[in-house]
Amino acid sequence: MKTVRVRDVVIGEGVPKVCVPMVETKVKDAVLSAGNLKAGGADVAEWRIDWLDDAHDISKVVEAAGCIRKALGEIPLLATFRTAGEGGEKEISVQQYIDLYLALIRSGYVDLIDVELFFDEEAGKILVEEAHKEGVCVIASNHDFQKTPEKEELFHRVKLMLELGADIPKIAVMPRNVGDVMVLLTATYEMSHYISDRPIITMSMSKEGVISRFSGEFFGSALTFAAIGKESAPGQIEAGNLKKMLNQIHDIIS
Repeated sequence: MKTVRVRDVVIGEGVPKVCVPMVETKVKDAVLSAGNLKAGGADVAEWRIDWLDDAHDISKVVEAAGCIRKALGEIPLLATFRTAGEGGEKEISVQQYIDLYLALIRSGYVDLIDVELFFDEEAGKILVEEAHKEGVCVIASNHDFQKTPEKEELFHRVKLMLELGADIPKIAVMPRNVGDVMVLLTATYEMSHYISDRPIITMSMSKEGVISRFSGEFFGSALTFAAIGKESAPGQIEAGNLKKMLNQIHDIIS
């Protein structure tokens, strides 16, 4: 399997990396949050732009990205506008989505972008192509807050992400019971071993799915999301505690 190197972080090798979302509504608070991430155990920072009050003002978003980039030091920055249709805070038009991401890609401030698989097919193609031209990695994502699809449907979605040219496919689902969690974990193992030639990210949300957030090294999920302060999705573990758990698991199985 290929790994993905972003700055000094290698995704898809060794201990799953910890990504911490920043979900502040004000730029000044996001910058303060960025400055605290390294001490909090973050390997990657996700900036949830959809939480920002000025999320639709591209010039302000790019300016904010520069401030956040400086505050993060060498921590990789993942820029994400999570649409309302997949659990985000705001609606956005297809053209706004494209224009916002193109501006961020070309700014030089972001290392990765999150492109939703089912938001708009043409937008996905445009953004993947431009990101790769500029040396920015793409996480193609899909979030299901209602259910856990059958294993074959999860395979299908990851294959579509690979066809799109994503560097890292990401699937997040909601379990109704422990059986759903096992479906996700089994699918993760099979996708990481037999379907994908690059790192994948999967998670089962809520308290039922919490095992998926620290068992990636067993099942094949290369990155996990944790919280420092406010959660961006149900079931996130505090980043420092999660980091310790992941390292302890790695030591045990190595």
